This record gives sequence, structure tokens and C-alpha cells, in this order.
Amino acid sequence: MRDKGHAEFIERWAKLVKNRPQEEWRPQHNEFIDAQFEISRRFRDNMEKTPEGRRALKRLIEWRKNRGRKIPED
Repeated sequence: MRDKGHAEFIERWAKLVKNRPQEEWRPQHNEFIDAQFEISRRFRDNMEKTPEGRRALKRLIEWRKNRGRKIPED
């Protein structure tokens, strides 16, 4: 776990989700998930701007296709 504050936040969030109606916490959760996708998209877009980044993305895709097994270097 990152730190005590993070662990406490997770505990509070779990309690909120467990004890409150979905309509109350779901919009905040959706906003968080959408932000994670946006961060990922920006990272990918920035990586695609350079040859090195494109090669790294290609290797990552291959690594995922191989379920994490080591793939040969370029």
C-alpha cells in the first residue's frame, strides 16, 4: 500500500460504496474511471510521437499478446 492516508481513503471509499445507494457514489466513480482512460490515451498519444515511443508501444503490445513472457529485443 502507498501510505497510511491512501489506505484510509480506500477504507472510507469501500464503506461508502457498501452503505450508500449506487446513485450517490456512481457518478464520482465514473468520473474517476473516465479520467484513467484519458490519462492512458494521452500517454499513448505522446509515445506515438517518436520512433522510440512507437517501438516501445509495439513491444508492449507483443508482450501482452505473449502473456508477459519475455520477447526478443529489436
